[in-house]
Order: sequence, then C-alpha cells, then structure tokens
Amino acid sequence: MLPRTETPRTRPADTAADDRPREGGPSWMAKNAGLLATHLAVLLFGLVGLFAKVVALPAIILVLGRTFFSSAFLGAYLAFKKQRFALKTRGDYALIVAAGVILAVHWTSFMQSIQVSTVAVGTLTLATFPLFSAVLEPILFHEKMRASDIVCALVMLAGVGFIVDDFSLDGTMAQGVLWGLLSAFTYALLSLANRRFSSGYPASLVSFYEQATAAVVLLPALFVFKPVLSAFDIGMLAVMGVVFTAIAHTLFISGLRTVKVRTAGIITGLESVYGVVAAMLFLGEIPGIREIVGGCVILAVALYSTLASTRGN
Repeated sequence: MLPRTETPRTRPADTAADDRPREGGPSWMAKNAGLLATHLAVLLFGLVGLFAKVVALPAIILVLGRTFFSSAFLGAYLAFKKQRFALKTRGDYALIVAAGVILAVHWTSFMQSIQVSTVAVGTLTLATFPLFSAVLEPILFHEKMRASDIVCALVMLAGVGFIVDDFSLDGTMAQGVLWGLLSAFTYALLSLANRRFSSGYPASLVSFYEQATAAVVLLPALFVFKPVLSAFDIGMLAVMGVVFTAIAHTLFISGLRTVKVRTAGIITGLESVYGVVAAMLFLGEIPGIREIVGGCVILAVALYSTLASTRGN
C-alpha cells in the first residue's frame, strides 16, 4: 500500500510548524556528552605511563602514591554521594582484598615495564590482556573455550615477538616485555574478579576498596626504599592519582550510561595509541619499525576480540 500524501494546502498549520528547527534543543555537545567523557577518560588512562618517565621514583612508590591519592578522592566522593560502604558478605571482602593485591602487582609491573624500556612497550604489551582472558575465563567460569580465542592468543604472541629485538634477559626491551606481560596477566585476573562484583556493587565502590587495599599492601615500600619526596614528586603523584585515575575512572563509568559497551570497548583500544603518541610528543620516544608492526598486530587482534565478544553478547 502506498503511503498517503498530503499537499501543503491541506496540511494543518501547526503540523507544518513542527518541521521547523526548534530553538533551545540539545546541542551536539550535550547529545554526545557520554561519548566525549569516554574518550577523555581513555586519553587520561593512556597518559598515565608518562609519569613513569617524568617522576624519578621507583615504580612501586609511584603506584603507592597513585593508589593513596586516588582511593582518598574516591572515598570522599562516595561519602559525598552518601554511598553505603558495607559489602554484602565476608566472601566479598576477601575477594576484593585479593583483587586489591592483584591491582598493586598490575600497576607496579606496568610502571616497571615502562621504566626499563619505553612507554610504547609498556602500553602495547598491556594490550595483550585478552590473550590471558581467553584462557582464564573458560577455566574460572566453566565456559566453553572457543577456537577463535586460541587463534587470537597465538597471533597476539606473534605481535609481542615482533616488538622484542633481543630475547636476552639482559636486554631492556625483553625485560620491558616481560614486565608488560605480567601487567597484562594480572589485569586479566583483575577483570575477571571485577566481573563478580559488576552486578552487585557500584564500580566506584569496588575501585575504592581495591585501590585502598593496594595502598595498604604497598605501604611497607616506604620503609624499604625510603624515598626522598620533593614538592614536585608529591604534586605529580596527587595529579596522577586524582586526575588520571579517580576522575578518569568516574568519567569512564558515567560515559557508559549512554555509550554502548561495544563502542566503549573500541575506544578503550585507543589507550595504547594515546600513550605512544604522547611519548613521541613529550618524551621524544620514537617507536621503531618492530614496535609499530607488533603494536598494530596486537591492537588489531584486541579490536577484533572486542567486536566479536560484544557481538556475541
């Protein structure tokens, strides 16, 4: 059946007026606020690696400062929002403390990877975490392992192999890759632990407990390394913890209210790109051809995994 058509002469004046542009409607900025918040959060996450080069402190002290300031900010934010801090079961307390320990290892190994090599190596090897998730998730959650996940994991390993030009443990590149892979492995574990909490608790509350636990776990490092902190060091740690961690996390969570998970996953893949570009601009670290090729392979597989996962969901 053909649609009915009306001539302009028979059309009511008020209906025709509805087609006119309406004043006071939402601006482009307002309609895309969630998308912009997600991009800004990922940009901030990608720039964190620069602190490992700019602040002359051991990686473990950097992470201690980061978790201290971030958890303090998140605690104040949750108190202001009158968020209930209590968890539901004792098992949840045990699991979230374990997750906090894993977080401490994850961030410390990430910073160490960058300090012994480059920002590109640290961020690109961290992007291999889907490799470990593909193996761990079916085991821990009794899910069927897909052949495509195994293929993606092997291709990612090939990408890591491209990055390493010297497989000797004496080489800084190999050390950076190993620390980066440890960071990716612990990030995969942390993501699987957070899967347990995602349906029962606000993400900000989970982050507060995990980061506060990490700060407590790393506190003895102060007595081992006995760092001498300048005003610049403390300021940088505060900025890293508040702006590049707590606020970035809050922006990312707020963006997920309007941004599809599939889109957010693709945007998250830009974290490594932001980190490498920032290192080029601010530190003069120009990635070699091996890093570029290996990074492209890793990011391409990570993007494919994200698309395949969200399509399946």
